Amino acid sequence: MQRERVELTVPGSDYRLGVIRHGHYGRPVLVFPREGGRAEDFADNGMVSAVQWLVDEGRVTFFCVDSFDVGSGRSVSVQGPARSSVEDPAMRQLLYQGWLERAVVPAIFEILGGHEDIIAFGTSMGAYQAMQFAFRRADLAPLAIGLSGNYDGGTGHVWGERGDGTYFTNAADYVASLDEDHLDWLRQRLSILLVCGQGEREAHPTGALPSARRFAELLSGKGIAHQLDLWGNDVSHAWPWWGRQLAHHLPRFC
Repeated sequence: MQRERVELTVPGSDYRLGVIRHGHYGRPVLVFPREGGRAEDFADNGMVSAVQWLVDEGRVTFFCVDSFDVGSGRSVSVQGPARSSVEDPAMRQLLYQGWLERAVVPAIFEILGGHEDIIAFGTSMGAYQAMQFAFRRADLAPLAIGLSGNYDGGTGHVWGERGDGTYFTNAADYVASLDEDHLDWLRQRLSILLVCGQGEREAHPTGALPSARRFAELLSGKGIAHQLDLWGNDVSHAWPWWGRQLAHHLPRFC
């Protein structure tokens, strides 16, 4: 997968989504793109070059994945009930999660020669996906880093109207309901880093700034290890700032 796009089939459908690898050794970082984004976006927007020294020193390997958005022009051959499933946002999220767990993660472990703790990482909508993956599979990804994310899909940012499917694919909903053994396990296993600027497009229209604050409060109330790092009023919802934030934080984790 190194610098070449590899397409892996989404279990339960005929969709094929892409993965691109940057690096040859080191801690794996599973990179989620912005809404409607592709695996190429991370490198194309300077994020790899922002931490190139970590890649060159073998401290980190990035595994960048496509988003899963119907109508995005990607190859598809799905009929009948399967077509309905992928057009339902909550069901599509479950299919996406299955693809990550059953196709992408095994490929990562095969390339690296064994199980390695993954960092789930994303910007904007990708930050939401990083949290979603880490909370569901903290055994695979005990650290999630979100830059400028909106973590409450139930507000309409992602899913629209709430329902059972929405609830279980929305971290802000189900984290609020965590208790007993599973919550104790997450307290021992999971760490969260939320980073957000306070400048242009961080509060409106993205809702990233208020969402990061609310999500940090939720994590604090549940006793889940986390850090909220708010940058200045000049820091906008944009790739150049995300590159700086990645370079600031990632070295201490790999």
